Amino acid sequence: MALYSIIDHFIPLQDDRLLEIADRLDPKLHHTQVLPVSVCRADGEEISPEKMLLPEALPAMELKHGESVCLDFGDHQTGYLTLDLDFAGSHPDAPAHICLQFAEHLQEFTENSAEYKGWVSGSWIQEEKVHIDVLPARLALPRRYAFRYLKLTVLDTSPKYRLVIRGAECDAVSSADDTDLSACAPADPELKQIWKICVRTLHDCMQSVFEDGPKRDRRLWMGDLRLQALANYCTFRNLDLVKRCLYLFGGTRFPDGRVSACLFTEPRVEADDTCMFDYMLFYPVVLEEYLAEKEKEGADRETLQDLYGIAQQQIDLALAQVDADGIVHGDRLGTVFIDWAPGLNKDGCAQAVLIYAIDYAVRLAVRKGDKERAAVLREKQALLKQAARKVFWEEKEQCFSSGGQKALATQVWMVLARVASPEEACRIFDRAEEFNRECGMMTPYMHHYFVTALLSCGRKEEALAHIRWYWGSMAKAGADTCFETWVPEDPKASPYGGSVVNSYCHAWSCTPAYLLPVWFPEA
Repeated sequence: MALYSIIDHFIPLQDDRLLEIADRLDPKLHHTQVLPVSVCRADGEEISPEKMLLPEALPAMELKHGESVCLDFGDHQTGYLTLDLDFAGSHPDAPAHICLQFAEHLQEFTENSAEYKGWVSGSWIQEEKVHIDVLPARLALPRRYAFRYLKLTVLDTSPKYRLVIRGAECDAVSSADDTDLSACAPADPELKQIWKICVRTLHDCMQSVFEDGPKRDRRLWMGDLRLQALANYCTFRNLDLVKRCLYLFGGTRFPDGRVSACLFTEPRVEADDTCMFDYMLFYPVVLEEYLAEKEKEGADRETLQDLYGIAQQQIDLALAQVDADGIVHGDRLGTVFIDWAPGLNKDGCAQAVLIYAIDYAVRLAVRKGDKERAAVLREKQALLKQAARKVFWEEKEQCFSSGGQKALATQVWMVLARVASPEEACRIFDRAEEFNRECGMMTPYMHHYFVTALLSCGRKEEALAHIRWYWGSMAKAGADTCFETWVPEDPKASPYGGSVVNSYCHAWSCTPAYLLPVWFPEA
């Protein structure tokens, strides 16, 4: 299911003052030179860690037509590749034509990129074909890549010489400073590994903004920002980067004031012409959570003053879509994300996200001293809850149903919005597997909210067990960073029409870096 918008001649609202503040918060990027830790021949064979040799073996791997070598950089990297290329044999009488394939996970090398026909552009596939006319040569690729493994294949040379790789290095970049890492890894070995890959995920997604993924999209998305910010507060604590992102979203919006689902930062800051009902409602959520976190170091009244109106406007714009029966029906919702689960009816989830977001808007109003606004919002929230009970609650079944579907996501969001009583919520999660069979979850994004819903009911043991099972299965599948979409029983599952464009380092997947230290400090 494609999920994007195309609006011809889209001209976003631009607030130069807010964008200037965001520009002043542009972070310094830290550069780290990373060398391969091992290499192996990869001539049509499956690449495995067992075949890897020390990097000193690389210059001896003289490559002829059709031959390949794989370089392992030891961990996930986001950065720029440089290769020192030479030749062996007679003087080259023809260019070296090479193919470079970058992979975040070895599974990507099993995919045939030529067969990809999905709806997300295949131009995101990290594959380059290059001619080198003169050898020796230092090849510095201008494009930034996200990878751990590099496969170099000689497409052609000539019979007179072989291609030699004298050296390789990656200039890895991130705005995250590892020296400021404040969270302690769990003592439990399994949880420690999960925490490690989550922190690495966040690290490589922290660039000039919180990117959703350094391989694909490379954009600032509101849904991802909420979860990245939570993880950041427990790890790198770069509060200025969260503030920058809030000002960027506030500084470029839809002409009617809606916060875009995502925005571009190059060649200039500009809102994308895609708006998602649930994502725009996370703006007041992220703002309130930032202000609460910042308060530990000193109140940020300027940000509250600058962005309060924009945050409250998102609630008002959503409330304007509510019908007389107190429900935002599907035909008025527009685009809603929630999760990539196929066939998910999102009406009930969207209603619950609105109720959930109002909680944060009320807190903002209280923080601002806007008592009248807080009272109005509480009244509207109560009416929305009553309507949700009337329309979505199945008394006989003792669960929520949206469009006749009893999806797990619907139960999760209704619990998070406190539409269900604590007793009802516990009974619902006693039947979680039943609802998962009805319509399950596809992304770590939705699995995060499932875990937080369990925690809201006091079911800590189940929440921790789910983290061990779900994120632990990524670790067992060889993850260095957290995958964008992950169905353990179907590792190649993709919402895009082919897993070759899946991201294996994706920001919305990193929240155990927040969940573990906050909820399970004893682990």
